[in-house]
Amino acid sequence: MKKVFLGLTVVGLLIFSCKSSSTADKAKTINLTLETKSNSGVTGTADFVEKNGEVTLTAKLTGLKPGTHGIHIHEKADCSAADAASAGGHWNPTFKKHGKWTDAEHHKGDIGNFEADASGKATITFKTNEWCIGCGDATKDILGKGLIVHDKADDFVTQPSGNAGARVACSAIIQ
Repeated sequence: MKKVFLGLTVVGLLIFSCKSSSTADKAKTINLTLETKSNSGVTGTADFVEKNGEVTLTAKLTGLKPGTHGIHIHEKADCSAADAASAGGHWNPTFKKHGKWTDAEHHKGDIGNFEADASGKATITFKTNEWCIGCGDATKDILGKGLIVHDKADDFVTQPSGNAGARVACSAIIQ
């Protein structure tokens, strides 16, 4: 009887161990639809995927003016205003100055700039370990924030927002 009981215990531990491992590797995903703001005609989708401690943002946009545009995470998941001002300022839980993501001083929401082609289309991919999806860490958790696309380029200097112009598309980052 003892041999059978020990054999079952080992098998049970192996099954538990495999199940725990696969759960830890599972990706968390949020799929968003960006809505037009400021009468811009800009629309698109954005996906946030967290896997192995990193979050990847992939956004696909249409209806943009050709050229450079800023994109940021803002402090509120509220796109109700026609100009998206209801989303508040840039998400800045660590109280840093606005800047480029690669600078020592930057907001957690300072994603940066991207280029729209001659037809007004753009794809953005951004990856970081400074964000999480639903982890509860106020300095990393993007849930409950807003994703904003701007009309102009972020200059990375003007405080507190980079002088990126009108908010042309918005989506709440919610599950």
